Amino acid sequence: MSSPALAPNPANDAPPAPMLLNAMAALNQRAGHVISRLRSTVFAPGEVKVVDHKFSITRTAEMVGRTAEAIRQAETDGRLPPPRIGANGRREGYTLAEVNHMRDVFGTRPRRAETDPPIILAVQNFKGGVGKSTLTCHIAQHLALAGYRVAIVDCDSQASSTTIFGFNPDIDIDDEETLLPFFRHGGAPDLSYALRPTPWTGIDLIPANLGLYQAEYEAAARLRGNPDALDRLRRGVESMAERYDVVILDPPPALGMISLAVLRAANALLIPTPPSTVDFASTSHFLSMVVDTLETLQAHGLGARGYHFLRVVATKVDEAKSAHTQIREMMDAVFGADMLNTSLLDSAEIDNANVQLRTVYELQNGGSRTHERCRNNLDRLNGEIELLIRKAWPSHRPELRRLGLA
Repeated sequence: MSSPALAPNPANDAPPAPMLLNAMAALNQRAGHVISRLRSTVFAPGEVKVVDHKFSITRTAEMVGRTAEAIRQAETDGRLPPPRIGANGRREGYTLAEVNHMRDVFGTRPRRAETDPPIILAVQNFKGGVGKSTLTCHIAQHLALAGYRVAIVDCDSQASSTTIFGFNPDIDIDDEETLLPFFRHGGAPDLSYALRPTPWTGIDLIPANLGLYQAEYEAAARLRGNPDALDRLRRGVESMAERYDVVILDPPPALGMISLAVLRAANALLIPTPPSTVDFASTSHFLSMVVDTLETLQAHGLGARGYHFLRVVATKVDEAKSAHTQIREMMDAVFGADMLNTSLLDSAEIDNANVQLRTVYELQNGGSRTHERCRNNLDRLNGEIELLIRKAWPSHRPELRRLGLA
């Protein structure tokens, strides 16, 4: 005699209930509390980020391009303000703003001439996690330390660059302070409304937040039957670029309307690529899509967009891993002169800085070997990029030729 069939148990057979919205909201709230505590720990005072670097007279002399004695003499004869003296009777050091003033007095500040084009540099790859925002922030700060006027346009709703420069995208940044109003129909005529200073002397920012994602839909709506709308960002960036030497665009890691607008807005392009087969293939697809897209846009009446330079840069490279070395060599063979010589090395110091919502240039690690290695690597990499920028400026070419760099 067969056993009677078990009656179905609705509790056992029912599919798992979907996660409730209030549970997601609770996760978001707890994450927000962590970010707030982190900000209050690493930003001072009052949860406002402060970059308070002071440079010794020896380091200042190197940055200014004059001797320490020349600086002392200029302070004595009144061309420079007298130095601040601490309780110990020694100089307290110079801020970056004071270093830039010295550069102006001595005529050594390496800015572009009015006849030189502002460089609008996109750090772009359609794949996420390639080091795009890390490069953006470190390039900007390297250039600011050298005395250039820099603006960052954060076009990514993840807002990594905005966060690194001390702003909480969810609290400090309203949707109306991002690019979003600019993409709306009948929106702002230029981008001046969104520019704000950062804690870094010489760097301004157009911030982003999660609401910026709506700009994808706004841009798509504008584009219907009007291909010229894709150049709106280009015109907006050009309207503000004359106040700067370099404008850096940090686009989203996806092929969307904003990414295409960034490609059209830029006049220089940097493509970060980690040394893995997947990332190399992704970059190959990125280049293919860029070519196809720009050709399609030109076929629809948008003029060709030239770049002063285009370079691939290897990122997150661990030289101790043979696979990384092999793929880096393959990238050299494939891209040749279009590859930067210096790779962005994988470093615990970059991770340490990210944990603190900072960059390596902001860390004060007392000359640790790890910090010095990472800082030197960043300086070599950014020095290459700076040289490419200067080569695009006709007024700098005679000096570069004299130095054998042209």
